Amino acid sequence: MPKVIKQDGSIFQDDWVVVERPADGESLNLPDQPALIPADLWLAGKEHYIGRKNVGVWFDSHQEPEILAGLVNELDVIAVNFPKFADGRGYSIARLLRERLGYRNELRAIGDVLLDQLQFMKRCGFDRFVLRADKNAEEAARCLNFFSQGYQAATDTEVPLFRRRAS
Repeated sequence: MPKVIKQDGSIFQDDWVVVERPADGESLNLPDQPALIPADLWLAGKEHYIGRKNVGVWFDSHQEPEILAGLVNELDVIAVNFPKFADGRGYSIARLLRERLGYRNELRAIGDVLLDQLQFMKRCGFDRFVLRADKNAEEAARCLNFFSQGYQAATDTEVPLFRRRAS
């Protein structure tokens, strides 16, 4: 079972399973434990899923989070997949979920998540991180607080540093 790193650096075992998109003609099978399903499939069957505490969604990097506009806070967990560490679209999805759509619950980064991305992911609104399987969670947890201040405004700091210093 993978480990999850919280924004504060604490680490715990992940109970959530990422359910892959079923092949054409197959139906979605939910496991007996908490499951993250593709966001568009959740939307298609939302009448079955709204209010269930053990079902969350995941976005692939090419999907638009606006498909869940007005419904995001019905979900306890939303995950964003990073298919490759160099694919930065997940950062934009996180900002859109937090700032434009007002998502307040758990937002996790999954997929090809590496140590040196965590600080940037945190600034974009992620509060949980599931590292790539070959990475050390304990070492990664220390990477979350390398910087005491960010220069730019972001989801974690609404005012840029130069304005904070001036006041």
